[in-house]
Amino acid sequence: MVNSSKNRRQQERDYRDKGRMPPGQSLTQKFPVLHYGPVSRTPLHEWDFRIWGEVESEQRLTWEEFHNLPRTSIHMDIHCVTRWSKMDTLWEGVTLTTLVDEGLLKLKANAAYVIQHCEYGYTTNLPLKVAMAENFLLATHFDGQPLSPEHGYPLRGVIGAIPGRSDLKDVYFWKGGKWLRGLEFVSSDRPGFWEQAGYHNEADIWKEERISR
Repeated sequence: MVNSSKNRRQQERDYRDKGRMPPGQSLTQKFPVLHYGPVSRTPLHEWDFRIWGEVESEQRLTWEEFHNLPRTSIHMDIHCVTRWSKMDTLWEGVTLTTLVDEGLLKLKANAAYVIQHCEYGYTTNLPLKVAMAENFLLATHFDGQPLSPEHGYPLRGVIGAIPGRSDLKDVYFWKGGKWLRGLEFVSSDRPGFWEQAGYHNEADIWKEERISR
């Protein structure tokens, strides 16, 4: 246990020296489970995924249709507003650019934000340019395995920091919603559950935008 703690602290120092550990964060070697409300267990034969709002045509996909879309794997560091960071995580899923390429997402010119709609009415919001970037993923797998129910099975939004990519905006992990059921594209911003509860709307990890002032 002592050696494990020393190794974790040394790894944390190494990540700080490399500029990968945001201020106020601590390294974890676990994957904490944090969410509001119960764990969703919707059967896959009842599950669907909806795309609507400022789009040319609304879409509704079954699990089979979504699961058969081209997939992308991304290595990212993830940073929770509760001050833990998990490094070098591996995610697999579908990007928004893939939805565009597949003809499933045709945005209207006034689309500027994405609202993630999840089970139990939970929502969270992102600017469109952030959601369309390489560090946002509609994820089905973590570390080579399907998501566990506690981490958002069968689909969750995931956003993190890709090492070496200073051109991307890095935001806290809550900006990817668990148990994701749809994306609504809107012309004006609409804060989600935690944003309305006082969490910072922008959530920049490097500026420690944890709560609204």
